[in-house]
Amino acid sequence: MAKITLQNIAHSYNPGATEKIYALNPFDMTWVDGGRYAILGPSGCGKSTMLNIMSGILTPSEGKLLFDDVDVTNVSTSERNIAQVFQFPVIYGTMTVEQNLAFPLVCRNYDKRVIAAKVQEVAEALSLQELLKKSASKLTADQKQLISLGRGLVRDDVSAVLMDEPLTVIDPDLKFRLRRQLKEINHKYSSTLIYVTHDQNEAMTFAENIIVMDEGNIVQVGTPAELFERPKTTFVGYFIGAPAMNFIDCEAYENKTVRLGDVPISTDTDISSVKSKKLKLGIRAEYIKIADKMGNNRIPVSIQRVKDLGSHKLVTAVFNGINLKVKADRDKLILSDDVYLELPPENCCLYADDTLI
Repeated sequence: MAKITLQNIAHSYNPGATEKIYALNPFDMTWVDGGRYAILGPSGCGKSTMLNIMSGILTPSEGKLLFDDVDVTNVSTSERNIAQVFQFPVIYGTMTVEQNLAFPLVCRNYDKRVIAAKVQEVAEALSLQELLKKSASKLTADQKQLISLGRGLVRDDVSAVLMDEPLTVIDPDLKFRLRRQLKEINHKYSSTLIYVTHDQNEAMTFAENIIVMDEGNIVQVGTPAELFERPKTTFVGYFIGAPAMNFIDCEAYENKTVRLGDVPISTDTDISSVKSKKLKLGIRAEYIKIADKMGNNRIPVSIQRVKDLGSHKLVTAVFNGINLKVKADRDKLILSDDVYLELPPENCCLYADDTLI
């Protein structure tokens, strides 16, 4: 495995133009040896560009790429000793499943006994044992992707396994199990796994650290809990969480207090040195409490609708023309004629110019 360092990396697909348009804006990052990462963001944000630079498919317009402090910026993909799994399955249709899985090891002249043992191990992990003797060309799309994934995992000497939305064609029922198995493989072999996805659920349930991207920029790097609890920008707050974080325009009032309309709301954020008077208060639906009378840190609302989602009820309340989402206990929710939302100070995030204070 390897520590991967990106030093002032940037990439433009029109490098000779008078005004460069960056698909990936300059950034620095280190991927720890044996770590489990997800690169998360909407389509076109630069996720695959970053992954292809690490694999060697692309040479960055600017900056250096280091594997264990050795410059590999201009080193070919084959010499980087990485495994890459693409969004759509890449298999050898003339081979059996067993031969497909063994191919990376055969090419490197591994001992036949080692090859047999590794193929069996990966086949068991991906539930491919009963398909080993079948022709790969006759399998379903999700089975073919399992083979492609298995070829990336069969070698335990790679610097990193890079996965570009590898579960796109996998049956939804298999996705959770496969993410769990990938985590087990990471623990067992200390493999550096880097997983690109636009699906926040995949990222949050797979990775130890998530890199959130938008328009070619890395906007936040953190654990799933950090991204959920303290999004560094309103974009991250919108992008992470279901439903998205609630945002309410507010004005600075004093020290740790803002005003939502005419209502003072206490927070744990000191805003005494913040120059902007126009702020946003962000709070997750999970932390808002429903009350039947006015009190500290409570705002009056009208109820627009209530959805029963099985595990909870999702309440949509309106305050000053803004829709706010609240997750409520489905068995305990009782709405009176007058409804107020309580915003606990410790769960309120304040943003100036869409950036966390």
